[in-house]
Amino acid sequence: MQDTNLLVQMAPDAQVPAPDQDGDAARVVPRPLNNREKAAVVVRLLLNDGADIPLEELPDPLQEQLTHQLGKMGLVDRVTLAAVAQEFADALDGVGLSFPHGLAGALDAVNGKIAPATAARLRKVAGVRQIGDPWQRLREVPAEDLAEMAKAESTEIAAVMLSKLETAKAAQLLGHLPGPTARRITYAVSKTANVTPEAVERIGWSLAAQLDQRPTPAFRDGPGARVGAILNQSAATTRDGLLTALDEEDADFANTVRQSIFIFAHIPARIQPRDIPAILRGVDQPALVTALAGASTGDDLAAAEFLLSNMSTRMADNLREEMAERGKVKQADTEEAMSQIVAAIRALLDDGAITLVEPEGTEE
Repeated sequence: MQDTNLLVQMAPDAQVPAPDQDGDAARVVPRPLNNREKAAVVVRLLLNDGADIPLEELPDPLQEQLTHQLGKMGLVDRVTLAAVAQEFADALDGVGLSFPHGLAGALDAVNGKIAPATAARLRKVAGVRQIGDPWQRLREVPAEDLAEMAKAESTEIAAVMLSKLETAKAAQLLGHLPGPTARRITYAVSKTANVTPEAVERIGWSLAAQLDQRPTPAFRDGPGARVGAILNQSAATTRDGLLTALDEEDADFANTVRQSIFIFAHIPARIQPRDIPAILRGVDQPALVTALAGASTGDDLAAAEFLLSNMSTRMADNLREEMAERGKVKQADTEEAMSQIVAAIRALLDDGAITLVEPEGTEE
């Protein structure tokens, strides 16, 4: 009890131990603390326990007030600490639902859930900025888009951007820049040693604001991907004719379309053998037999054999028997059946269940 009394007497504004009703022993009552002091006690307690508290997400004035309060607290007795901790625990238990703070927090909470155009309009009209770390949002932007932003900014700003990205993302960004520009930005990183955290934050918010100012695209996929998806489902003669016409109009766009096209003949080069069973589970047996039996060109025959060689021996033997019984298959029926297999592959790709093997020569 002597140690406790000493602690209480050393603490600012401490309450003197008071005798209980029986007069046999002294008891210690908690110190009266205001809300700011209680917040400092809770933060200190959590930090002592190793909790990772995102204090940086608080507004700057609150961070300053909290820091000053921590410096003024001095010693707090165990009884007061226990009382504050219990009050904090009771407050947490009483919380049923927590909503974000202000419109900025609400927009962050529904990010990706409401229409991008609506979110951009609300943010622009309300004049609010996002809370939290702007660089986290920028790290989620594709490297090619960041490269376009870097080219539009000064070399010093681009150097700060490069320094705030993960190493792999920064390397991708440099890969999308012209050589001279990439070299200037890389050298400018050496000049960022004295950049203050405040300046880095302002740069981050400025770059993040540019994302809100960009017009929201009406289509999720690019033009080449959209045309490629259409040609995936087109007859071979139609697809070849359109690609030839595109070559004459715009060879670069035609090449982009070709990279987005995935047809039955591409299966051996773009599909992992281990993914064949999962793909075949999404294809009706009659369509599979029709596609395999109708394969006649060299590439289609290679794709058919690839499928047969990467399934169970029993299933492959049964399919070969059905193919022999099926006989000659019309081209239109073959293309329809092959399209069903390609559609099953696309469904698995969209779900993230499988990934395509990147063709050689497509890397930057």
